[in-house]
Amino acid sequence: MVPSDLRYSKEHSWVRVEQDRAVMGLTDYAQERLGAVVYIDLPAVGERVKEKTRMTTIESLDGETAEIYAPVSGEVIAVNDNLQHSPELINDDPYGEGWLVVIEPSNPGEIRGLLSAEEYEEYLRTEAGLRR
Repeated sequence: MVPSDLRYSKEHSWVRVEQDRAVMGLTDYAQERLGAVVYIDLPAVGERVKEKTRMTTIESLDGETAEIYAPVSGEVIAVNDNLQHSPELINDDPYGEGWLVVIEPSNPGEIRGLLSAEEYEEYLRTEAGLRR
């Protein structure tokens, strides 16, 4: 299920716009591919991130480490501290309690460049090779 009220990156993150801020997390597809998440290294509040560059890393139970890329450029103004003690929230509720960070975008136009839910579903079917 791909929520229709979010925007999506081809790197499998989602963005929910709340006022002038971008709440960001991983899609259900991304968390399934990662497997059981056991650790996340969140960026610090105040850190500046750049669109499509590494923002953080996540480690899964099988020892795999995945790089997570910022969907938009800007300043990290909040992080989900609950993930430090309960990283499994990323698996359990990727579109809710498993959110990662809140970014104050420096270029709001980048959000408009993200995929709609329909475009992301099509991307999953074609580019990512999913058959739904």
